[in-house]
Amino acid sequence: MVSSQSRIGIIGAGTSGAYLAILLIQQGFQVDLFEKAPYARTDGCGILIVQAGMEALDRGNHQVTQKIINSGDPVKLFEFRNLRGGVINSEPVTYEENELPGMLVHRKAILEALLDELPPECIHFNAEVASIAQTEHSAIAHFKDGSKWEGDLLIGADGIVSKVRQYIVPGVELFYLGDIVWRGIVEDNSFCPEGNFFVYVRGRGIYANFFHIGGGRTHWGFFIEKERAESEIGKLQPNNITIPPQELAKLPEDARKVIESTPVENIVCRFSYDIDPLPKIYDGRVILIGDAAHAKSSTRARGMTSGWEDGLSLAQHLTDSANIAEALENFQAERLPIVHEYQRTSREMSLKIGRR
Repeated sequence: MVSSQSRIGIIGAGTSGAYLAILLIQQGFQVDLFEKAPYARTDGCGILIVQAGMEALDRGNHQVTQKIINSGDPVKLFEFRNLRGGVINSEPVTYEENELPGMLVHRKAILEALLDELPPECIHFNAEVASIAQTEHSAIAHFKDGSKWEGDLLIGADGIVSKVRQYIVPGVELFYLGDIVWRGIVEDNSFCPEGNFFVYVRGRGIYANFFHIGGGRTHWGFFIEKERAESEIGKLQPNNITIPPQELAKLPEDARKVIESTPVENIVCRFSYDIDPLPKIYDGRVILIGDAAHAKSSTRARGMTSGWEDGLSLAQHLTDSANIAEALENFQAERLPIVHEYQRTSREMSLKIGRR
């Protein structure tokens, strides 16, 4: 086993970084979790956690799993509708006794459940990475405030625009999937029942989705295919974040009213991106997990799940391997084929359903 006296730094206190920090602390490692924001970023919208994600959580920390189950809705029904509101297909979801459910839940509840398991002293805010270096025996992170961290292993869990990734595989560009996505959360006690996931489809693709996330709230997503203007290339958000009224009008009235009733502050708008599969996800004593390593289309709902699977795998390899170098090599050999398949099939599905 890698020495439990090893110092491990994690860049990014999102769901992947926070879960990995929990696992490593449980194994006795000295962990520092760095977040560039001044506080925990528990904003965001609803999440579908597939059963594989719940299983990855439960294998590492049963208490977090139960908090998430108590905070959201188990998936009960997937229903596909046309733009007139007619039902195309309805697929009930059933579970065996003691089987973990897929969950519909607010990202805020997920991250709070994870962060509650961490000692406050291990989390460092206002810690934005400026540069990374390493020696034969250590990894070093320099931060924009002039401070630095040095330890045995540095992990990049800093998302799709990862600074750590630039150190390992320079020049990675975001791949535009062809659509603008609006997401929001609104109070709703009538349109979307508990455990229901509605998908409105157009000719060959998804136009909108709605799902109940507990607490009398519904998450919705609205998708429009659109080429980016030259001034928008490389940006995460379009210049105009207003939903085009003529597009919204294509939804049935009851679905449209759910979106129209959402407070502006509860809506986020982004271009949809992924990245090409990386040839490697570590260099020396610096390694990537989650979206930093394999950001993908949301079509297979494997984003958050694959980050948790990464954490579970990396923590296990650090326990089972003789040293850090062996652990990282074994982790990469195990995970790269899996996440490359997630990326490939998720992108293929995006292109097939017309989201480009």
